[in-house]
Amino acid sequence: MPLRHAVREHESHAAKSSPAMNLVLFLLTISVLINYIDRSNLSIAAPLLKDELHISASQLGMLLSAFFWTYALMQTPAGWLVDHLDVKWVFAAGFLLWSAATAVTGLLHGFLALLVIRVIVGLGESVAFPSYSKILGRHFKESRRGFANAMIMAGLSLGPALGMWVGGSAVARFGWRPFFIALGLLALFWLPPWCVWMPPREPAPLRGSEPKSGYLDILQQRSAWGTCIGQSSINYFLYFLVTWLPFYLVRGRHFSLNEMARVGGLVFLMSALASAVSGQLSDRWISAGASPTVVRKGFMLFGHIGIGILLALTVMTAGRLFTFMLALTGVFLGISICNSWAIPQMLAGPKMVGRWVGVQNFVGNLAGAVAPALTGFLLDRTGSFYWPFFITAIVAWIGGFGWWFVVGRLEQIDWERSQYVPDTAATGP
Repeated sequence: MPLRHAVREHESHAAKSSPAMNLVLFLLTISVLINYIDRSNLSIAAPLLKDELHISASQLGMLLSAFFWTYALMQTPAGWLVDHLDVKWVFAAGFLLWSAATAVTGLLHGFLALLVIRVIVGLGESVAFPSYSKILGRHFKESRRGFANAMIMAGLSLGPALGMWVGGSAVARFGWRPFFIALGLLALFWLPPWCVWMPPREPAPLRGSEPKSGYLDILQQRSAWGTCIGQSSINYFLYFLVTWLPFYLVRGRHFSLNEMARVGGLVFLMSALASAVSGQLSDRWISAGASPTVVRKGFMLFGHIGIGILLALTVMTAGRLFTFMLALTGVFLGISICNSWAIPQMLAGPKMVGRWVGVQNFVGNLAGAVAPALTGFLLDRTGSFYWPFFITAIVAWIGGFGWWFVVGRLEQIDWERSQYVPDTAATGP
């Protein structure tokens, strides 16, 4: 009874808050768009950067993966921060740090300096997805989370799309340094409306009403491991595309920078559209009485199987068929990511979602760090993109297995009954 009461109370709060939170959702969508432009901008400049610094493909892969080192390591601390502090100011601080670091990137010379600044960008962006899930989990009821999360995922996909369209043309005309400086400085205009529109955290509840559960309780949940497997798969194929697709189109397919911008941007535009449509459909089916478990997990399984098939086919095609396959890859990318955060938001509940997403994103971004580095290594050894594409396809299928078979029924966990109790029997009284 206490758990059901808490869920009803949360749903009521979400229903009242969601209309006023539409402006906040818009800002969150813009912020993730900026987030993914900033984390993908180095890949847009990669062909020029490789020649300017005279580095190997392996070194370029290390530079592209440096962002993920701190980004992954800081996920669990970021999850703790948004659960215990006001998410409004935690996110604002992270946004300021990564935008400033992006602007500074354009002023730097040398491999080591660029490596360090990418680590700092990762530190700032580490608060993003725990913050998104905390806000959506607290202010949006479950029947609206598919669409709300799809808007975040649409922004995620539009970031690389706009980065390639605008960035590809800007880099071709002005060089990569002005592009980075302008990106970082213009992003700062996002902060004033955020400080005005995002409501502050409500007064802290009585100590007794706070959950005593922690990270060990999360790790005891089979579903947590399922979401970690699924997120690892998503991050692997997403960051493979974000970091290496521009270079592949220019050097592997011999596109010009402008052609790369158009074709590469199309992939992520299709992903944004597919994510928005999939999120809306999943909400409608659930509102019509369908099981959230079947709908949300079903979308994830279908998307992962599809993107694996399309990645394997894309690398083997040429001409217009190649462009068509690449665009269809974007469609399945959008389907495969649209419910990835709605699932942990449902399982963890509003008070534990920051820590759950921190764990999920930490494990997931370890794969995100591997993808660009391994791709560079394989490219140096084989001189071909065949193996990187095929490995990414296999990883996508493994992720579908995790979402469907390892993640359990989608219902909020009763954390009071599932608390981790240390075994003291071995030490005696």
